[in-house]
Amino acid sequence: MDYRYTKYFENEVLRKRPYLKKEWCIYVIENPIKTEPQHSNRYRFWAKIKEMQNRVLRVITLDDKKTIHNAFFDRGFKE
Repeated sequence: MDYRYTKYFENEVLRKRPYLKKEWCIYVIENPIKTEPQHSNRYRFWAKIKEMQNRVLRVITLDDKKTIHNAFFDRGFKE
């Protein structure tokens, strides 16, 4: 699948969180342990990242589910 990134993700998210990897974001979208729609026609995806001691990464996409808008480790995630 061909993924895209918003300007916000490229200019703000990656700058604020330089440890994030785009490959992890794609992994989360393709292998979620949970997904749900979000307001404003966006979607949330969660998955554990082994390289980060199985911390849960939340990825937010636009409504096409291919344009990545935000990503962060979700300390409050409950399975």
